[in-house]
Amino acid sequence: MAKKHGSDKPDFGTDTLEKEQVKIKEPSMYKVVLINDDYTTRDFVVEVLVEVFGCDATTATRIMLDVHRKGRGVVSTFTYDIAVSKAGQVHHRARAEGFPLQCQVEPA
Repeated sequence: MAKKHGSDKPDFGTDTLEKEQVKIKEPSMYKVVLINDDYTTRDFVVEVLVEVFGCDATTATRIMLDVHRKGRGVVSTFTYDIAVSKAGQVHHRARAEGFPLQCQVEPA
Protein backbone atom coordinates (compact mmCIF):
# COMPACT_ATOMS: atom_id res chain seq x y z
CA MET A 1 0.00 0.00 0.00
CA ALA A 2 1.38 3.40 -0.98
CA LYS A 3 1.55 6.29 1.42
CA LYS A 4 0.58 9.80 0.47
CA HIS A 5 3.51 12.14 0.10
CA GLY A 6 4.26 13.81 3.43
CA SER A 7 1.71 11.75 5.35
CA ASP A 8 1.68 8.64 7.42
CA LYS A 9 -1.78 7.76 6.06
CA PRO A 10 -2.05 5.14 3.33
CA ASP A 11 -3.38 6.19 -0.13
CA PHE A 12 -6.41 4.09 -1.04
CA GLY A 13 -6.90 5.71 -4.46
CA THR A 14 -9.84 7.78 -3.31
CA ASP A 15 -8.89 10.93 -5.19
CA THR A 16 -11.90 12.66 -6.70
CA LEU A 17 -12.11 12.39 -10.47
CA GLU A 18 -13.70 15.06 -12.60
CA LYS A 19 -16.84 14.01 -14.44
CA GLU A 20 -16.34 13.98 -18.16
CA GLN A 21 -19.08 15.81 -20.02
CA VAL A 22 -20.41 13.64 -22.83
CA LYS A 23 -22.62 15.31 -25.39
CA ILE A 24 -24.88 12.99 -27.29
CA LYS A 25 -25.28 14.09 -30.88
CA GLU A 26 -28.41 13.19 -32.79
CA PRO A 27 -27.61 11.14 -35.91
CA SER A 28 -27.76 12.88 -39.28
CA MET A 29 -30.90 12.12 -41.23
CA TYR A 30 -31.21 11.17 -44.90
CA LYS A 31 -34.13 11.24 -47.35
CA VAL A 32 -34.93 8.23 -49.48
CA VAL A 33 -36.10 9.49 -52.89
CA LEU A 34 -37.64 7.46 -55.73
CA ILE A 35 -36.87 8.63 -59.27
CA ASN A 36 -39.40 8.33 -62.09
CA ASP A 37 -38.66 6.34 -65.24
CA ASP A 38 -40.70 5.33 -68.28
CA TYR A 39 -40.65 1.58 -67.61
CA THR A 40 -41.40 0.79 -63.97
CA THR A 41 -45.11 0.21 -63.47
CA ARG A 42 -47.12 2.25 -61.02
CA ASP A 43 -48.34 -0.94 -59.37
CA PHE A 44 -44.77 -2.08 -58.73
CA VAL A 45 -43.86 1.28 -57.16
CA VAL A 46 -46.87 1.04 -54.84
CA GLU A 47 -45.92 -2.57 -53.97
CA VAL A 48 -42.36 -1.49 -53.07
CA LEU A 49 -43.63 1.40 -50.95
CA VAL A 50 -45.94 -0.92 -49.03
CA GLU A 51 -43.53 -3.85 -48.61
CA VAL A 52 -40.17 -2.11 -48.16
CA PHE A 53 -41.25 1.09 -46.43
CA GLY A 54 -44.40 -0.09 -44.65
CA CYS A 55 -46.64 2.55 -46.23
CA ASP A 56 -50.39 2.04 -46.25
CA ALA A 57 -52.00 1.84 -49.71
CA THR A 58 -53.22 5.46 -49.66
CA THR A 59 -49.82 6.89 -48.71
CA ALA A 60 -48.05 4.61 -51.21
CA THR A 61 -50.37 5.79 -54.00
CA ARG A 62 -49.80 9.44 -53.08
CA ILE A 63 -45.99 9.01 -53.15
CA MET A 64 -46.18 7.03 -56.41
CA LEU A 65 -48.19 9.87 -58.01
CA ASP A 66 -45.61 12.42 -56.78
CA VAL A 67 -42.88 10.35 -58.41
CA HIS A 68 -44.89 10.07 -61.63
CA ARG A 69 -45.93 13.75 -61.85
CA LYS A 70 -42.87 15.50 -60.41
CA GLY A 71 -40.15 13.11 -61.56
CA ARG A 72 -39.17 12.20 -58.01
CA GLY A 73 -40.77 11.69 -54.63
CA VAL A 74 -39.48 11.60 -51.07
CA VAL A 75 -40.51 8.36 -49.39
CA SER A 76 -39.27 9.00 -45.87
CA THR A 77 -36.33 10.12 -43.76
CA PHE A 78 -34.03 7.75 -41.89
CA THR A 79 -30.58 7.52 -40.35
CA TYR A 80 -27.88 6.86 -42.95
CA ASP A 81 -27.58 3.10 -42.45
CA ILE A 82 -31.32 2.51 -42.64
CA ALA A 83 -31.71 4.81 -45.67
CA VAL A 84 -28.96 2.99 -47.57
CA SER A 85 -30.42 -0.38 -46.61
CA LYS A 86 -33.91 0.61 -47.82
CA ALA A 87 -32.50 1.98 -51.09
CA GLY A 88 -30.61 -1.30 -51.59
CA GLN A 89 -33.80 -3.29 -51.04
CA VAL A 90 -35.59 -1.17 -53.65
CA HIS A 91 -32.81 -1.69 -56.20
CA HIS A 92 -32.64 -5.43 -55.52
CA ARG A 93 -36.42 -5.90 -55.90
CA ALA A 94 -36.57 -3.72 -59.01
CA ARG A 95 -33.75 -5.60 -60.75
CA ALA A 96 -35.29 -8.96 -59.80
CA GLU A 97 -38.51 -7.84 -61.55
CA GLY A 98 -36.67 -6.33 -64.53
CA PHE A 99 -37.44 -2.68 -63.69
CA PRO A 100 -34.92 0.20 -63.80
CA LEU A 101 -36.44 1.96 -60.74
CA GLN A 102 -33.88 4.21 -59.07
CA CYS A 103 -33.77 5.17 -55.41
CA GLN A 104 -31.42 7.82 -54.03
CA VAL A 105 -30.26 8.69 -50.54
CA GLU A 106 -29.82 12.43 -49.91
CA PRO A 107 -29.04 14.48 -46.81
CA ALA A 108 -32.26 15.70 -45.22
